Parts: sequence; C-alpha cells; structure tokens
Amino acid sequence: MAKQKVCLAYSGGLDTSCILAYLLEQNYDVVCFMADVGQEEDFEAAKKKALKIGASACYVEDIRREFILELCWPAVASNSIYENVYLLGTSLARPVIARKQIEVAQKEGCFAVSHGCTGKGNDQVRFELAFYALQPTIKVIAPWRDPVFYKRFAGRNDLLDYAAQKGIPVTSTKSKPWSMDENLAHCSYEAGILEDPNVTAPSDMWKLTEDPATASNTPEDFTLWFEKGLPVKLDYIEKGSKKTITDAVDLFLTTNAIARRHGVGRIDIVENRFIGLKSRGCYETPGLTCLRAAHIDIEGLTLDREVRALRDQFVTFNYAKILYNGLYFSPEREFLQASIVASQGSVNGAVRCRCFKGSFSVLGRWSDTEKLYDMSESSMDEIGDFEPQETTGFISVNAIRLKKYGRTKEEKGESLVKGG
Repeated sequence: MAKQKVCLAYSGGLDTSCILAYLLEQNYDVVCFMADVGQEEDFEAAKKKALKIGASACYVEDIRREFILELCWPAVASNSIYENVYLLGTSLARPVIARKQIEVAQKEGCFAVSHGCTGKGNDQVRFELAFYALQPTIKVIAPWRDPVFYKRFAGRNDLLDYAAQKGIPVTSTKSKPWSMDENLAHCSYEAGILEDPNVTAPSDMWKLTEDPATASNTPEDFTLWFEKGLPVKLDYIEKGSKKTITDAVDLFLTTNAIARRHGVGRIDIVENRFIGLKSRGCYETPGLTCLRAAHIDIEGLTLDREVRALRDQFVTFNYAKILYNGLYFSPEREFLQASIVASQGSVNGAVRCRCFKGSFSVLGRWSDTEKLYDMSESSMDEIGDFEPQETTGFISVNAIRLKKYGRTKEEKGESLVKGG
C-alpha cells in the first residue's frame, strides 16, 4: 500500500528538520516545500539537507515578487501597523507562503499539509486558516499540537538532542536558542532568553541592521516616488553616481540595504497574540520602515483630510488586524483592500528621505499632479485667494455648541476656568 503523502513547510532549521524526521518515522511520504521570500538562506544546501533526511522531493519556490506586490505594497498603501509598533513582517509573508504550499501539495497529490508552528503562536492560525480557505478539504498535521509529539519534545533542548541523534546539522545551539524568522521585509527573534521581557536583547543577535551607535557618521539621502500610493521609483547615490530603480523587487532590496547599513528599523516589544497570550518579540524591519514613513508623509501633501481620517480609523487598523490574525483569504480583507485602492488615487509624488544612525527622516516632498497644498494660501506672508475675515464665521459656527457646553457647566456650578 502506498504511503500517504504530506507536504511539509520546510525551512531547514531545527524545528522543521526534526519534524521531517518525525513524519518519516510515522511512515508518511514527505514532500518538502521552501518559500523564497527574500530570507538570506542557502536554499540549495537546505534542499540537499531535506533530501538527505529522507524527503521524497523538495520544492524551492521564489515568491518574492508576489510577496512585495500583493502584500507589502498594500501594507505600505494602508500604513498598516499592529498595536502602533509592529509592521507585520512575519504576518505579511504567510498568505503567499500558504498559497504556494497548497499549490505544491495539489501538484504532488498530498492528502495533508504540515508545518512547524508552535501551539502557542500566531503562525499556526495564519497558516491553517489560509489552508482551509484555499482548499477546504485539506488535512493539516500540526506536530506541536499533537500530545505524542510535544510530550516527547518538551522544548528546544529536546529537539537539539533529537537532531544530534539523527545526525541532523542545525544552526541553533543550547547557548543561543532563540528562534528566528526572516523574509525580505524583516527578521524576527523570540523564545529562549528573550522570553524574559526585561532581558536586553544581545547585541550579536541582530542579524540585518548595523548597530545604530556604530553605524556610519555620514547620513544617506534618497528619494522615493509614489503613484496611487504605491512605491514606483527610487533615486539614490552610489559611489558618487545617481542611480534610479523602478523594479519592485530591486526597489525594496535597495531601500532595505540603505536602511540596514544605518541601523534603521529595530524594535523590541511585547505584543498581544491572536490566541490571547502576550509575547515578547524583537524585530528588524529596515526598508519597510522607510517606505511606510515616506508614504505617510506624501499622504499629508496629497490626500484629502476626510478620506485620510476615514481610512485611518477603519481601514488601517482593521487591515493590520486581519493580516496579523491570519484572515487574509477572507471577504473582509477583499473589501478593505478595495477600500485601500479607492483611497490612494491622489497619492502621487516624491519624498526626499534620509537614514542616519537608526533614524529615518523626511527632508522634503513634492507632487507634480496634486494641488491640495497651495503655498500662497498657506503662507503667513501673503493673503492669496484666502480671505482671513471669513474665518470669523467659521469660528462662530463651531463655537455654538461649545458656548452651550460652557453655560451648562456654569449652571451646575462647575468651573472650567479653575479646572477639576
């Protein structure tokens, strides 16, 4: 009887290498799937490792472009951010990874898919909700929720021992047991000593960015161009010559490179996971930090006030929440994404940017097409087309209810002058 076939989301790291060996022990035929979402990985070595452990096949799929165009760019256009600090680097990659894994599973005739997500984290939810939307009949094998598995492997040290027993080479050690997840947008660090929220992250942990304290003493300037809210061009200086990039992948990678060498994009936070637990995480999100901040700035010049307010209140918050919670393949995400597009028609222009010692700053901005900002009207040195006396009526109308509020307070003997 032929073995049942499983498609495993494989990274080449400790967890998924041990899970591969474990699934083989359970008599499954395992096809490994690796997604290239821009992480600095030796994919060929990882593929050889998977095949050596016993996988019947290992797919390496480059999905960087769709990751940028379908996930990162809408996140920039909506200014998405979770709990005011987290730029959703891990969350953004999950939908395209899940979709490609289901595609490989269908191609190979797999009855199930499997992953190495822990039973306490967000990623198990993100992947599995995506799997069930993409293929409602799929079965999911989640070893970290299987009592047989998690009682056998109570923690990372048990996995390290199992890897040694099976002859599986790993980069994680008992002295540096934190978990990492990397993609083109960011790198995250959690677990191990980082689980104590009051322990300072080791300086040698940060993989992507230079230490801001020791980064270059010379700031680096560049210009980001936006059309309909999406980054379309990057102008920068390289070895004294002006360079221009328009390809989405190259634009993202180059912005990343600039931000990385100046230490931009590090955060250390405690966040609220979807399943109800709090979690400490350290994140490096260099390029996306610059792109989002530049987009926010160009919106100030080009986006109508009320459209921006409605987008901020309803779209930005909820789109980020949907991404974080793993509900990308849902009707509400489709609705909100259409709203993002509708809000961005006027967001056209360029932002002059600077990276320097961990900070991103804006030097200036302009738009050749949008005319919401009028220097003459805004100037304190000339009247222009704006009639100052008209403001008197504006103030009077807006003061009507406030006068009533003040009189009500007086009648109650409550003084607004003396305060509470």
